[in-house]
Amino acid sequence: MLRQRLTAEMKDAMKGGDKAKLATVRLIQAALKDKDIEARGLGKEPLADEEIFSLLQKMIKQRNESATVYDQGGRPELAEGERAEAAIIAQFLPQQMDEDETRAAIQAAIAETGAASQKDMGKVIAALKAAYAGRMDFAKASALVKGMLS
Repeated sequence: MLRQRLTAEMKDAMKGGDKAKLATVRLIQAALKDKDIEARGLGKEPLADEEIFSLLQKMIKQRNESATVYDQGGRPELAEGERAEAAIIAQFLPQQMDEDETRAAIQAAIAETGAASQKDMGKVIAALKAAYAGRMDFAKASALVKGMLS
């Protein structure tokens, strides 16, 4: 389903002359193709939507880190380009959970896994990733889980 949406968005960007969106969608499709080839080499199926969401989140994180580096290096025009790409990529992710929803999901995952200390943090994060791939910022969630298990 997401692959079809990417193809449709690429066609729309071509027809509309939106060069930035077209270039970004092509970057997404190239990264997706690389991951599919990697999976095929390991004898796995092409990526499912949840795995694609994870890939998109990783791409957004890379762009945000690059923007920060460009800002520190005094290159605001390059930083703005990275942020624009991140915004376009984010359009393909499902609606992100707000902090209250994230806290509720973490509490449910802690109860579900029976986590009692920070040693069980990996179990909780794994349960969250299985249930909320693409909808939750796991960097923030990790900090929240750590705080709740302390």
